[in-house]
Amino acid sequence: MLFNQPGASGAAAGNGGAAPAGDIIDVTTESFLKDVMEESKHRPVLVDFWAPWCGPCKSLGPILEKVVKDAKGKVRLAKMNIDDHPVIPGKLGIQSVPTVYAFVGGQPVDGFMGALPEGQVKGFVDRLIGGEAGNDVADVLASAEAALAEHDLAGAAEIFAAVLGEDPTNLAALAGLVRTQIQAGALEQAKATLASVPADKANDPAISAARAALEIAEQAAALGDLATLQAKVDIDPADHQSRFELALALNARGRREDALIHLLDIVKRDRAWNEDAARKQLVQLFEAWGAADPLTLSGRKKLSAIMFA
Repeated sequence: MLFNQPGASGAAAGNGGAAPAGDIIDVTTESFLKDVMEESKHRPVLVDFWAPWCGPCKSLGPILEKVVKDAKGKVRLAKMNIDDHPVIPGKLGIQSVPTVYAFVGGQPVDGFMGALPEGQVKGFVDRLIGGEAGNDVADVLASAEAALAEHDLAGAAEIFAAVLGEDPTNLAALAGLVRTQIQAGALEQAKATLASVPADKANDPAISAARAALEIAEQAAALGDLATLQAKVDIDPADHQSRFELALALNARGRREDALIHLLDIVKRDRAWNEDAARKQLVQLFEAWGAADPLTLSGRKKLSAIMFA
């Protein structure tokens, strides 16, 4: 199936029935404020950043449209062709398509990259609109996330475990428990929890983010002392390996912005260093932090500015 041509609105042809008017639209740079930002104050808006030359986009597009139609007006899908309208994707630091961002209240709150199967897209939308998970579970998970943000690891673990006791397949709770275990330094436990995720759910955005966080934590665990790494960089700013390791160590200690600065510095000094290791590490950090995290958004923008300077 082909996507709509820019400027057309409504569901793409051949998708099996029309969606309610305005639920599936094409969006431009000029209409983004009204059709996405303002509309997201009334209901969630998914923005599908795609391109005509992108094969996975052609797979994901019909799935997004079907899931949005099934939501019966609870969510809007806005499709943006990045070739025709590059300004918004550029500001968001989007470097690959398909990328989907969810906007609520005028702000991006979640997202994913790549073509996901229908079940995972439906799960993403259900969580966004409080669908099958239910408002009660969503509230419980929100309290667990708040505890984790405040470094109440025991409290967060207890809440995530309670949700899993009721529903062992709850991916948000599984991912939350993994992140809690990582923060506690229990990497083997985190690995075991991830291993319990069904194979067909392994690429769920929340699970992918937790897996990326675990990989980063395992890398950091093998590093040297933070002060020693910092001293090496101070002595020789061109010591990219020490700067790279320092960035990982800083991220492991919650100093994410400092880690971002050091990795961007490597890319700026030598983009090709160690087979593009700094850029690849940044991409993994963005995945671990989440597509809608403010630091991910600003980091992608800065990385894009360096790469295309």
